[in-house]
Amino acid sequence: MESTSSIQPPETTNAAGTKRDLSGYRLFSAIELLSGTALVIGHNVFRVVPNEVPILFVLGLVSIRIRDGSFGAVGFRRPSSWSRVVLVALAAATLRILLSAVLIEPVTQKFWPPATAPSEAAAITGNLKVALLALLVVWSFAAFGEEVAYRGYLLTRAADLGNRTKTAYFVGLVFVSILFGYGHYYKGPSGIIDSGVAGLILGTAYLLTGRNLWTSILAHGFIDTFGVIIVYFGLGS
Repeated sequence: MESTSSIQPPETTNAAGTKRDLSGYRLFSAIELLSGTALVIGHNVFRVVPNEVPILFVLGLVSIRIRDGSFGAVGFRRPSSWSRVVLVALAAATLRILLSAVLIEPVTQKFWPPATAPSEAAAITGNLKVALLALLVVWSFAAFGEEVAYRGYLLTRAADLGNRTKTAYFVGLVFVSILFGYGHYYKGPSGIIDSGVAGLILGTAYLLTGRNLWTSILAHGFIDTFGVIIVYFGLGS
Protein backbone atom coordinates (compact mmCIF):
# COMPACT_ATOMS: atom_id res chain seq x y z
CA MET A 1 0.00 0.00 0.00
CA GLU A 2 1.19 3.51 -0.73
CA SER A 3 2.58 5.58 2.07
CA THR A 4 0.30 8.12 3.71
CA SER A 5 2.28 11.02 2.27
CA SER A 6 1.58 9.91 -1.28
CA ILE A 7 -2.19 9.69 -0.91
CA GLN A 8 -3.12 13.01 0.67
CA PRO A 9 -5.86 15.13 -0.93
CA PRO A 10 -4.41 17.62 -3.44
CA GLU A 11 -2.82 20.84 -2.18
CA THR A 12 -2.58 19.92 1.49
CA THR A 13 0.25 22.45 1.84
CA ASN A 14 0.86 25.86 0.35
CA ALA A 15 4.03 27.14 -1.31
CA ALA A 16 5.60 27.92 2.05
CA GLY A 17 5.01 24.40 3.29
CA THR A 18 2.28 25.43 5.74
CA LYS A 19 -0.66 23.08 6.10
CA ARG A 20 -3.79 24.30 4.36
CA ASP A 21 -7.26 24.21 5.92
CA LEU A 22 -8.90 21.13 4.38
CA SER A 23 -12.31 21.65 6.01
CA GLY A 24 -13.82 22.86 2.74
CA TYR A 25 -12.33 19.94 0.84
CA ARG A 26 -13.75 17.49 3.38
CA LEU A 27 -17.13 19.20 3.29
CA PHE A 28 -17.43 18.69 -0.46
CA SER A 29 -16.36 15.07 -0.04
CA ALA A 30 -18.94 14.55 2.71
CA ILE A 31 -21.67 15.99 0.49
CA GLU A 32 -20.63 13.71 -2.38
CA LEU A 33 -20.50 10.66 -0.11
CA LEU A 34 -23.92 11.40 1.38
CA SER A 35 -25.36 12.00 -2.08
CA GLY A 36 -23.90 8.70 -3.30
CA THR A 37 -25.33 6.91 -0.28
CA ALA A 38 -28.75 8.43 -0.98
CA LEU A 39 -28.57 7.24 -4.59
CA VAL A 40 -27.69 3.68 -3.55
CA ILE A 41 -30.43 3.44 -0.92
CA GLY A 42 -32.91 5.42 -2.97
CA HIS A 43 -32.68 3.05 -5.92
CA ASN A 44 -32.08 -0.33 -4.33
CA VAL A 45 -34.20 -0.05 -1.18
CA PHE A 46 -36.92 2.50 -1.95
CA ARG A 47 -36.94 2.39 -5.76
CA VAL A 48 -37.42 6.14 -6.02
CA VAL A 49 -34.37 6.99 -8.18
CA PRO A 50 -32.88 5.39 -11.31
CA ASN A 51 -30.10 2.82 -11.11
CA GLU A 52 -27.25 4.34 -9.12
CA VAL A 53 -24.34 2.77 -10.99
CA PRO A 54 -24.45 4.85 -14.22
CA ILE A 55 -25.10 8.01 -12.20
CA LEU A 56 -22.23 7.37 -9.78
CA PHE A 57 -19.99 6.36 -12.67
CA VAL A 58 -20.47 9.70 -14.43
CA LEU A 59 -20.46 11.80 -11.25
CA GLY A 60 -17.38 9.99 -10.03
CA LEU A 61 -15.35 10.53 -13.17
CA VAL A 62 -16.33 14.20 -13.32
CA SER A 63 -15.59 14.73 -9.63
CA ILE A 64 -12.23 12.98 -9.74
CA ARG A 65 -11.18 14.83 -12.89
CA ILE A 66 -12.12 18.24 -11.51
CA ARG A 67 -11.15 17.84 -7.86
CA ASP A 68 -8.18 15.47 -8.08
CA GLY A 69 -6.77 16.40 -11.46
CA SER A 70 -6.58 12.98 -13.09
CA PHE A 71 -8.22 9.56 -13.08
CA GLY A 72 -4.97 8.15 -11.75
CA ALA A 73 -6.06 9.49 -8.36
CA VAL A 74 -8.50 6.59 -8.04
CA GLY A 75 -6.30 3.98 -9.68
CA PHE A 76 -6.81 4.35 -13.42
CA ARG A 77 -3.14 3.95 -14.24
CA ARG A 78 -0.84 1.34 -15.65
CA PRO A 79 0.39 -0.86 -12.80
CA SER A 80 4.09 -1.43 -12.24
CA SER A 81 3.40 -5.15 -12.55
CA TRP A 82 0.41 -6.50 -14.48
CA SER A 83 1.23 -10.00 -13.31
CA ARG A 84 0.88 -8.94 -9.66
CA VAL A 85 -2.43 -7.21 -10.40
CA VAL A 86 -3.80 -10.31 -12.15
CA LEU A 87 -2.57 -12.66 -9.41
CA VAL A 88 -4.09 -10.52 -6.64
CA ALA A 89 -7.34 -10.29 -8.64
CA LEU A 90 -7.44 -14.08 -9.08
CA ALA A 91 -6.71 -14.61 -5.39
CA ALA A 92 -9.44 -12.17 -4.40
CA ALA A 93 -11.95 -13.80 -6.75
CA THR A 94 -11.08 -17.28 -5.45
CA LEU A 95 -11.40 -16.14 -1.83
CA ARG A 96 -14.75 -14.51 -2.49
CA ILE A 97 -16.16 -17.58 -4.26
CA LEU A 98 -14.90 -20.08 -1.66
CA LEU A 99 -15.87 -17.94 1.33
CA SER A 100 -19.35 -17.51 -0.04
CA ALA A 101 -19.79 -21.23 -0.67
CA VAL A 102 -18.31 -22.67 2.52
CA LEU A 103 -19.14 -20.02 5.11
CA ILE A 104 -21.44 -17.14 4.21
CA GLU A 105 -24.20 -19.07 2.43
CA PRO A 106 -24.39 -21.93 5.00
CA VAL A 107 -24.48 -19.48 7.92
CA THR A 108 -26.89 -16.89 6.50
CA GLN A 109 -29.30 -19.58 5.31
CA LYS A 110 -29.79 -20.66 8.91
CA PHE A 111 -31.55 -17.34 9.46
CA TRP A 112 -32.86 -16.22 6.06
CA PRO A 113 -33.81 -17.70 2.68
CA PRO A 114 -31.03 -18.18 0.12
CA ALA A 115 -29.92 -15.11 -1.80
CA THR A 116 -32.22 -14.27 -4.69
CA ALA A 117 -30.56 -14.57 -8.09
CA PRO A 118 -30.98 -11.82 -10.71
CA SER A 119 -34.24 -12.25 -12.61
CA GLU A 120 -32.36 -12.75 -15.89
CA ALA A 121 -30.24 -15.62 -14.56
CA ALA A 122 -32.64 -18.41 -15.51
CA ALA A 123 -32.44 -17.45 -19.19
CA ILE A 124 -28.67 -18.06 -19.20
CA THR A 125 -28.87 -21.81 -18.59
CA GLY A 126 -28.00 -23.67 -21.78
CA ASN A 127 -28.31 -20.55 -23.92
CA LEU A 128 -24.92 -19.52 -25.30
CA LYS A 129 -26.18 -16.27 -26.84
CA VAL A 130 -27.69 -15.09 -23.56
CA ALA A 131 -24.61 -16.24 -21.64
CA LEU A 132 -22.33 -14.20 -23.90
CA LEU A 133 -24.60 -11.18 -23.49
CA ALA A 134 -24.46 -11.70 -19.71
CA LEU A 135 -20.67 -11.71 -19.87
CA LEU A 136 -20.75 -8.40 -21.72
CA VAL A 137 -22.93 -6.92 -18.97
CA VAL A 138 -20.69 -8.48 -16.30
CA TRP A 139 -17.52 -6.88 -17.61
CA SER A 140 -19.04 -3.49 -18.50
CA PHE A 141 -21.80 -2.60 -16.05
CA ALA A 142 -20.72 -4.74 -13.08
CA ALA A 143 -16.94 -5.05 -13.15
CA PHE A 144 -16.13 -1.71 -14.74
CA GLY A 145 -19.11 0.40 -13.72
CA GLU A 146 -19.52 -0.76 -10.13
CA GLU A 147 -15.80 -0.65 -9.38
CA VAL A 148 -15.48 2.91 -10.62
CA ALA A 149 -18.59 3.87 -8.65
CA TYR A 150 -17.88 2.09 -5.37
CA ARG A 151 -14.15 1.41 -4.98
CA GLY A 152 -12.91 4.26 -7.15
CA TYR A 153 -15.30 7.10 -6.35
CA LEU A 154 -17.15 6.49 -3.07
CA LEU A 155 -14.19 4.93 -1.27
CA THR A 156 -11.98 7.86 -2.25
CA ARG A 157 -14.51 10.39 -1.00
CA ALA A 158 -14.98 8.42 2.23
CA ALA A 159 -11.21 8.42 2.76
CA ASP A 160 -11.11 12.18 2.14
CA LEU A 161 -12.95 12.67 5.43
CA GLY A 162 -9.91 11.30 7.28
CA ASN A 163 -7.31 13.00 5.06
CA ARG A 164 -6.73 9.74 3.14
CA THR A 165 -4.71 8.09 5.88
CA LYS A 166 -4.54 4.31 6.06
CA THR A 167 -7.11 4.37 8.87
CA ALA A 168 -9.39 6.56 6.76
CA TYR A 169 -9.21 4.09 3.89
CA PHE A 170 -9.96 1.19 6.24
CA VAL A 171 -13.01 2.90 7.74
CA GLY A 172 -14.10 3.99 4.29
CA LEU A 173 -13.70 0.45 3.01
CA VAL A 174 -16.05 -0.89 5.70
CA PHE A 175 -18.65 1.80 5.04
CA VAL A 176 -18.59 1.45 1.26
CA SER A 177 -18.72 -2.35 1.53
CA ILE A 178 -21.89 -2.10 3.62
CA LEU A 179 -23.26 0.26 1.00
CA PHE A 180 -22.24 -2.23 -1.72
CA GLY A 181 -24.22 -4.89 0.12
CA TYR A 182 -27.31 -2.68 0.04
CA GLY A 183 -26.60 -2.09 -3.62
CA HIS A 184 -27.71 -5.73 -3.98
CA TYR A 185 -30.80 -5.34 -1.82
CA TYR A 186 -32.89 -7.38 -4.25
CA LYS A 187 -30.99 -10.49 -3.14
CA GLY A 188 -32.49 -10.35 0.34
CA PRO A 189 -30.66 -10.39 3.71
CA SER A 190 -28.40 -13.31 2.78
CA GLY A 191 -27.43 -11.63 -0.45
CA ILE A 192 -26.81 -8.27 1.21
CA ILE A 193 -24.31 -9.86 3.61
CA ASP A 194 -22.72 -11.90 0.84
CA SER A 195 -22.30 -8.85 -1.39
CA GLY A 196 -21.02 -6.79 1.53
CA VAL A 197 -18.27 -9.34 2.15
CA ALA A 198 -17.53 -9.31 -1.57
CA GLY A 199 -17.11 -5.54 -1.32
CA LEU A 200 -14.62 -5.97 1.53
CA ILE A 201 -12.58 -8.44 -0.51
CA LEU A 202 -12.64 -6.32 -3.67
CA GLY A 203 -11.73 -3.20 -1.72
CA THR A 204 -8.89 -4.95 0.07
CA ALA A 205 -7.47 -6.14 -3.25
CA TYR A 206 -7.73 -2.57 -4.54
CA LEU A 207 -5.79 -1.20 -1.55
CA LEU A 208 -3.20 -3.98 -1.49
CA THR A 209 -2.09 -3.09 -5.02
CA GLY A 210 -1.57 0.58 -4.22
CA ARG A 211 -5.16 1.51 -5.02
CA ASN A 212 -4.95 0.29 -8.58
CA LEU A 213 -8.52 0.04 -9.84
CA TRP A 214 -7.68 -2.58 -12.46
CA THR A 215 -7.21 -5.09 -9.64
CA SER A 216 -10.77 -4.84 -8.36
CA ILE A 217 -12.18 -4.56 -11.90
CA LEU A 218 -10.50 -7.83 -12.90
CA ALA A 219 -11.43 -9.55 -9.63
CA HIS A 220 -15.05 -8.47 -10.01
CA GLY A 221 -15.11 -9.68 -13.59
CA PHE A 222 -13.57 -13.04 -12.67
CA ILE A 223 -16.15 -13.56 -9.90
CA ASP A 224 -19.15 -12.79 -12.08
CA THR A 225 -17.75 -14.73 -15.04
CA PHE A 226 -17.54 -17.79 -12.78
CA GLY A 227 -21.16 -17.16 -11.81
CA VAL A 228 -22.28 -16.99 -15.44
CA ILE A 229 -20.46 -20.24 -16.25
CA ILE A 230 -22.05 -22.01 -13.28
CA VAL A 231 -25.53 -20.88 -14.30
CA TYR A 232 -24.96 -21.67 -17.99
CA PHE A 233 -24.16 -25.29 -17.17
CA GLY A 234 -27.00 -25.50 -14.65
CA LEU A 235 -24.68 -26.12 -11.74
CA GLY A 236 -26.09 -23.47 -9.41
CA SER A 237 -28.19 -24.35 -6.39
